[in-house]
Amino acid sequence: MGIETDDFVVKRGTGFSGGFTNRGAFRNNFDLIYGINYQNSKLAIEGRNVDEAQYMNYTIQGAQIKFLGSYNIVVKHLSLEFGPIFNINGKMKLDQKSQENYILSGYESLAAKAIEDISKFNILLAGGLTAGLENFRVSAQYQYGLLNMFTPLNSKDLEKNDFNGHSSTILLAAVIYF
Repeated sequence: MGIETDDFVVKRGTGFSGGFTNRGAFRNNFDLIYGINYQNSKLAIEGRNVDEAQYMNYTIQGAQIKFLGSYNIVVKHLSLEFGPIFNINGKMKLDQKSQENYILSGYESLAAKAIEDISKFNILLAGGLTAGLENFRVSAQYQYGLLNMFTPLNSKDLEKNDFNGHSSTILLAAVIYF
């Protein structure tokens, strides 16, 4: 996961997702895919302790509810998928408590702990490609957050009050259909 922002120095991280998905024929070469997934994502944001700059790791946990359309290029073997995903998540938690007071790069007094409260809800736009067999498929998907995930920071008394950031995720998955 990454965050597209000009407000922080962000390094993309990894994570995992697992859940339940159903795929059903809709019409002609179109399927519908719907499901719910648990997601655990990691990313890093640069900060400093005195003069030493380093990346601090954050974790975001949440759930995704997806409702995607799928165009079958080769029925049951190759498809193009697209549509909305509704994301509900908790805080962007700092992994190491010892870094709570580190100052984020580009700021004079903004502490790493001060940016943990991000939006709890987001709408993602997803697009990707799935290939495989009828009961087992691999997938590559890109998800982009349409809503500003830093909106809650703008109502706080921080060094700045116009934070803007959108989630950006590349998902590689394997799906087993029973």
